[in-house]
Amino acid sequence: MMKLRMENNVKLAQTRASIALLAIAGLALAGCASGDRGGNAGGSEGAGSGTELLQTTPKAAAEADKVTWNSTYGELANLDPVKAFNYPENTIVANLCEPLFQMQPDFSVQPNLATESDTKDGIVWTLGIRDDVTFWDGSPMTVDDVVYSINRHLDPAEGSYWGGGVVANIASVENSGANEVTITLKTADYTLPSSLSTIIGVVVQQAQREAAGENYGNPDTGVMCTGPLQFTPGNWKQGQSITLDRYDGYWNADKKAQAKQVEIGFVVDPTAIANGLSTGEIQGSYDVPLPALGQLSSSSTGTLFAGQGMQDMAIISTGEGLFGDPAVRRALTRATDRQAIADTVYEGTGTVSRSVIPQSVWDAIPDVAEQRDEKLPDLSYDIEAAKAELEAADVDLSQPIKIAYPSERSFYADILNEMSNGAKELGITLEPTGVPSAQFGAFFSDPEARKGFDGFVTTNYLSAPDPLLHLISVAKTGSDQNYAKFSDAKVDAALDAAIGESDPQKRAELTVEAEALIMAAQPWVPINDLAVRMYMDNSITGAPASFVYLYYPWAADLGATA
Repeated sequence: MMKLRMENNVKLAQTRASIALLAIAGLALAGCASGDRGGNAGGSEGAGSGTELLQTTPKAAAEADKVTWNSTYGELANLDPVKAFNYPENTIVANLCEPLFQMQPDFSVQPNLATESDTKDGIVWTLGIRDDVTFWDGSPMTVDDVVYSINRHLDPAEGSYWGGGVVANIASVENSGANEVTITLKTADYTLPSSLSTIIGVVVQQAQREAAGENYGNPDTGVMCTGPLQFTPGNWKQGQSITLDRYDGYWNADKKAQAKQVEIGFVVDPTAIANGLSTGEIQGSYDVPLPALGQLSSSSTGTLFAGQGMQDMAIISTGEGLFGDPAVRRALTRATDRQAIADTVYEGTGTVSRSVIPQSVWDAIPDVAEQRDEKLPDLSYDIEAAKAELEAADVDLSQPIKIAYPSERSFYADILNEMSNGAKELGITLEPTGVPSAQFGAFFSDPEARKGFDGFVTTNYLSAPDPLLHLISVAKTGSDQNYAKFSDAKVDAALDAAIGESDPQKRAELTVEAEALIMAAQPWVPINDLAVRMYMDNSITGAPASFVYLYYPWAADLGATA
């Protein structure tokens, strides 16, 4: 039997470490591995030799009346959680609508609106549901609201962006008693609580959703949720900003919002972002644009933080042409100076990838470190080794490799040019090909858009802090991010064995076995693991530094430094 229980509210770490100055490729970054709302103090190495990546920043010393933040990737399209599948939407919805389980800044997963989970076979799961939670209108959250919210993903009429993968494995969701929900799966999945820490587990009020109809989630109607910050219709100024107010009736008094109001702007121009942050017009931002790092690193009015990430930059095979051959992909990985990319393109905020799973995620599972060292293939920069890999290729090496990137993002061209240099060393040709962003976006959903290309770039991230779930998404036959139509019976069997294993340690070991098989084929060619780039004005503090801001209520931690 597997059980996850929360006896009390999320445990608060008490430790606070002193600020550490980090020198990264000429970029002065500072941070604090302090206690936070549920995350342990500490960090992990990355983003440059000997550098500690952070999980948290110092806690707020006082409440703030208002904090101004920025959404680097622009304006959200909708507040409906089932339509939240990208940075602008998730970054805001995370503060409003809560999941049953919650990711913490240390990448652990803790009960939240659920009190516990219990399963005997990985198929039938019973969840305890809190009875002290209210929506912003003061009405109680019920078990029926929980059942309704999960079932929205199963209803084609709702158009959930989360309808594949984990959701497709759900057979039923039922109210099974006082403060209890039963989820029955089609096949065993012992990672379900991790998945329920994402949008899949978010709870909305059934009555407001049904009353809103097609206007649900828009600026005039909004949503009705339980989070520490609330949205009031009329507070979304389209094209400018969205304002969130503290919900004073929030169920968890220990985690109430430290700012009375948070305004999140939609500035996307790197120069405007840098100037806004430097002057204090904008007090903070995640995903600081690369062109802004130089200016902000020397700012006297704020600090750049490098946080533990779940993001990576990779090149995805379409399964076509020369790049469709695993031997060619392995050769190009070893012929590309990925350290140079980390140092120059990412200005020291990236590290050379060992896998499609960022290292920070595995750092939270230290018991398999030696196994990974033994099992994972060597991807280090080595031209002679790359030439040896290429000898196994079974394709015409004279044909060029066309890799697409969004033409507005010039740093991708720099990355691909570095790979092109490595390709020349091997006697093959790689052609970086820029396409408009609107066209490029279709690469992730429309096979027709990918026609004529051998691969395309991605800055991707894990939706949940579990390596297994991302490996399934990338490499299992028929999975949602398996754009190359990669299919390997051994890989599928290894992934199935891992997700059906109840013992966490054994599951981690089986996950490494699957990871090693996948990295031998590299349907995705990993380039760099990416640190979180966050800036905060000296007047505010508290936001988590790690990559949890898509599903964790980061804005509730923001407060004043004095």
